[in-house]
Amino acid sequence: MNEKILVLDFGGQYDQLIARRVREQHVYAEIRGYDHITADEIEENGYKGIIFTGGPNSVYEENSPQCDPVIFELGIPILGICYGDQLMAHLLGGQVKSSEACSEYGKTRVFVTGSMLFEGIPEENVCWMSHTDYIAELPEGFRTVAVTEKCTCAAMEDAKRKLYGVQFHPEVNHTVYGKQMLYNFLFEICGCRGDWKMEDYLEHSIERYRRELAGKKVLLALSGGVDSSVAAVLLQKAIGDDLTCVFVDHGLLRKNEGDFVEKTFRETFGMNLIRIDAEARFLTKLKGITEPEKKRKIIGEEFIRVFEDEGKKLGKMDILAQGTIYPDVVESGKGDAAAIKSHHNVGGLPDVIAFEAIVEPLRELFKDEVRKLGERMGLPHQLVWRQPFPGPGLAVRVIGEVTKEKLDILREVDAIFCEEVAGDGLENMTNQYFAVLTDLRSVGVKGDARTYGYTVALRAVTTDDFMTAEWTRLPYEVLEKVSNRITNEVAGITRVVYDITSKPPATVEWE
Repeated sequence: MNEKILVLDFGGQYDQLIARRVREQHVYAEIRGYDHITADEIEENGYKGIIFTGGPNSVYEENSPQCDPVIFELGIPILGICYGDQLMAHLLGGQVKSSEACSEYGKTRVFVTGSMLFEGIPEENVCWMSHTDYIAELPEGFRTVAVTEKCTCAAMEDAKRKLYGVQFHPEVNHTVYGKQMLYNFLFEICGCRGDWKMEDYLEHSIERYRRELAGKKVLLALSGGVDSSVAAVLLQKAIGDDLTCVFVDHGLLRKNEGDFVEKTFRETFGMNLIRIDAEARFLTKLKGITEPEKKRKIIGEEFIRVFEDEGKKLGKMDILAQGTIYPDVVESGKGDAAAIKSHHNVGGLPDVIAFEAIVEPLRELFKDEVRKLGERMGLPHQLVWRQPFPGPGLAVRVIGEVTKEKLDILREVDAIFCEEVAGDGLENMTNQYFAVLTDLRSVGVKGDARTYGYTVALRAVTTDDFMTAEWTRLPYEVLEKVSNRITNEVAGITRVVYDITSKPPATVEWE
């Protein structure tokens, strides 16, 4: 059995990101809710270390998430992050207070002192802060090992008991030496070997679903995107002909995408694929709807209804499979995490569906891990590295009411943008790029006539996990060429803008 790290979740948005960072270093990470595992179970499971996640609460609030203090007596190394840092101080006799004067958000200069946690890290570095509460008094046996201009305790340690806490977030990319800090905790403090590999996850998953789905008929929602494609191949390896893939062409796809999906999975993979033309059905349901969450809920429910109808034609279908990945889950609210937005395959499911259960084989993985899994299973490079595409499709890239006219305009705009980025060899410069049709109309001039058309926004981001993202600095020359082509070739567009907002504060998608 591989060594394991426990990520104890206190309701933060970054619990799986922490686990991902651990797995990147070839150490298996397991996430459990703070109230779903006891100290005895932690001891019995033989964890090499424990990481307390952040969370939106204050530790001194009456109903704040808290763990059994006995955990600190198990002799297992612990790293507390943000809320987890404050919780450690609070439970061990320190004092946590709130002060706007001490609040820090975003990139912050941190000054570290001698600690095994900061081995190999410059004394002055940059970390990502997100707090108003702070540790005003250290617990007995602890010492401060990092400070900022506002925070007198940016990190603390009790090296004798191997208890460490950091006020910042080492798991996000904005903390420059965050990966080194986690490496130090895993290997220098916890004594891990780093022997967990993606092959282990793949073998475990195939064996798991071969066992759990034996004799079951599985219907998979195939969009042709990276996530559902990898899920389809994984399940095919596990259950073979018991898998039926249903591709719902809801009329919300990119230019020529429906034909590409059908050809790829019929001819390349030889899968049992059913293509359903449901454009009219979805557009009827979306008529007059402008609120993003309602769009997602409607699309999610209609997907299920389509699969139910198809399932009746096929005969008894026991299980619905989906390509849900972790960013979908965390942004829809996971456990005590604050919801950001719903995703069609996690937030739009109706209360009653005609399947025994839903299977999501990629639910624990981030996008880059899904791609690695796809490559490991032999999927073509072109498919594995396709542009990410939201389940609700272009419906969430058309701001306001969704109509066929708007969709056709956006398809042409998006195709031009993608052609020019790829044509200039810039695909490796950005991780996702697409167009958004806004509901803003503005005056323009074409020839000698005044026009009144839509404004389209172009979006490109650089990221490795899609939990945080920077806007991509595409060359002005490319943007100029794209803008000229769009305004000359696509009727109804008078203005093109480029989105230079990072995540956070924005999300990657506009809706």
